[in-house]
Amino acid sequence: MSDLLSKYTKEIQKILDKYPPERKRSAVMPLLFLAQRNEGYIREGALSEIGEILDLQETEVATLVGFYTLFHDQQAGSYRIQICTDLCCALRGSEEFLTGLCEALEIKPGETTRDGLVTIEEVKCLAACDKAPMYQVQGEAGISYHENCTVEGTLELISEWREVTPDQEELK
Repeated sequence: MSDLLSKYTKEIQKILDKYPPERKRSAVMPLLFLAQRNEGYIREGALSEIGEILDLQETEVATLVGFYTLFHDQQAGSYRIQICTDLCCALRGSEEFLTGLCEALEIKPGETTRDGLVTIEEVKCLAACDKAPMYQVQGEAGISYHENCTVEGTLELISEWREVTPDQEELK
């Protein structure tokens, strides 16, 4: 039995029960959230398991993970800062903001800080073009949106997180 199926048999059935059998493919996004729930990302094997459950090709499931910013295929820090760098946001300074923040944290986009707290990701369109630079944060408390951002203000927020979050290195 697969990992996803063995861990979440009842929850998977509850999700599938919400859809008519001929429309079970519609359960793909709830199943992806279920697969991502515990570890904060979707393990590679879960894509094929979800495909098997829903009669979808693994690539069909993987395209959703690649398209939506709320799905992740890689482990990350406790907080994911996803900075929009789409054209409209770039015209309002998002690329400079991304570069400045990464330099201050001594990482590159897609990387995680040494303490394991923050991962910076570049994404497209978070629907706040007129308030760029902007980003969304995904963390233990859910999702929050931050608009008209500065590097200094974001570093202050990260400092606050560091005060209330145990050192990730100690947890390993």
